[in-house]
Amino acid sequence: MRILHVVGARPNFMKVAPVQAALARVPGAAQTLVHTGQHYDLNMSETFFRQLQIPAPDVNLEVGSGGHTEQTAKIMMRLEPVIIERKPDMVLVYGDVNSTVAAALVCAKLLVPIGHVEAGLRSRDRTMPEEVNRVLTDRVSDLLFTPSTDGDENLKQEGVSADKIHFVGNVMIDTLVRCLSLCQDPRTGGFPERYVLVTLHRPSNVDDPRMLSDIVETLDQIGREIPVVFPVHPRTRKNLGAARAWPGIRLLDPVGYLEFLSLQKYATAVITDSGGIQEETTYLGVPCLTLRENTERPVTITMGTNVLIGRDLARLRREVDAILRGRPTAGRVPPLWDGHAGERIAAVLESWRPAPFAQ
Repeated sequence: MRILHVVGARPNFMKVAPVQAALARVPGAAQTLVHTGQHYDLNMSETFFRQLQIPAPDVNLEVGSGGHTEQTAKIMMRLEPVIIERKPDMVLVYGDVNSTVAAALVCAKLLVPIGHVEAGLRSRDRTMPEEVNRVLTDRVSDLLFTPSTDGDENLKQEGVSADKIHFVGNVMIDTLVRCLSLCQDPRTGGFPERYVLVTLHRPSNVDDPRMLSDIVETLDQIGREIPVVFPVHPRTRKNLGAARAWPGIRLLDPVGYLEFLSLQKYATAVITDSGGIQEETTYLGVPCLTLRENTERPVTITMGTNVLIGRDLARLRREVDAILRGRPTAGRVPPLWDGHAGERIAAVLESWRPAPFAQ
């Protein structure tokens, strides 16, 4: 069987790596990797391929940046001839970025089967572009690979047939487990013994000048009690500008996957608006404070170390103070977050059709 993977943004790279590796061990599985180029910055793209040992993409659509509609349309236009030429038996899409929904729509119109890795997650907030991408992708997919049982329940409530849903666990945790031993303690290289790690990129936080200013001022205040380390996403860096300096915040350029994983592993706490980091901190047992009103990953709250802060920056200060006083949120690792999700996906694909894995 011919499998075509579509990736385009940083989170996709961590998710595709274990699936590719597992499928490479399946006799007769031929794989093609398509990179849409949605993330084109070196630190957000090529570095990840190198660190995660992902083979060079067979095709790079080079769509670059743009608005949601423009970017999605470009991906669809450039991907369609690739699908027609390569004739895959199954296209795997990952997560909830524009590349995900664009590829799913192309395949649905061409009647090519689609597998969605990380299906069923819901924030129920349609103002988030990612939520629209998730819902649409799941509606047209043939196989839905869920990372947690709440994903299964969401899909069943939406009327998805149970035979399409496969609870396989979290592929991002596969990559984390494999790479954890490669982490180096940043505290041996000049980092403080205790620090708070920050990552922000969502429009609701970084495109609203007042909100971004309030967040950064709060982080600067926190930095007077504990150093704040902030690898700055290109979108956030642009909106911050270069005029101000904040003594309590150590601003860094974007870092590679291994470097960021190391920073997470040894952090006293993480402040973020990223979905994937909510999951990684839960696995690592690191307190996570999420600057969002909702999350599509509720298992990180009900079982993990995550606390939703919303836009309440006074609460952010209180939660950081509680962590510094030794009262972090206790958590445990959710079921099937064990480093073998990619293998479960490969097993489902291997048995999906009665014919052997070749054509």
